[in-house]
Amino acid sequence: MLMTNFARLFDPWDEFERMRQPFFSQTAPSNAEFPAFNVWVSGDDAIVTSELPGMDRGAIEISVVEKTLTVRGSRRSEELAEGESFHRKERWFGQFTKTFELPFGIDAEKVRAQLAGGVLEISLPRAEAEKPRKIEIKSE
Repeated sequence: MLMTNFARLFDPWDEFERMRQPFFSQTAPSNAEFPAFNVWVSGDDAIVTSELPGMDRGAIEISVVEKTLTVRGSRRSEELAEGESFHRKERWFGQFTKTFELPFGIDAEKVRAQLAGGVLEISLPRAEAEKPRKIEIKSE
């Protein structure tokens, strides 16, 4: 009984979490975690979306090479006035790069991107050469 009560008071995992908090509670997620993207195919387009709150379109770069989409961006940390310090800092800032291999070649000339309400949406049309073609069967 005494050992059970002691185990409840001193759980090594709880203690580890308690010690870990001061080191990680004021830092942002790693680049692998931010930002999150959704990618899906709709007809002859691939659609990519991501929530990028607090970013303006000038801080985002989008490039397409054949089947590969790359999105790069950066968000600055909030500037504090002299004498101010963060009590807690959870919002992500810094640079990120995300690269996606899409299921088909993209017509780079027709790619459209929009940033509205903090949500980036990229429409990536399939290249004409990648579209399935109906082959007519000729008779002799």
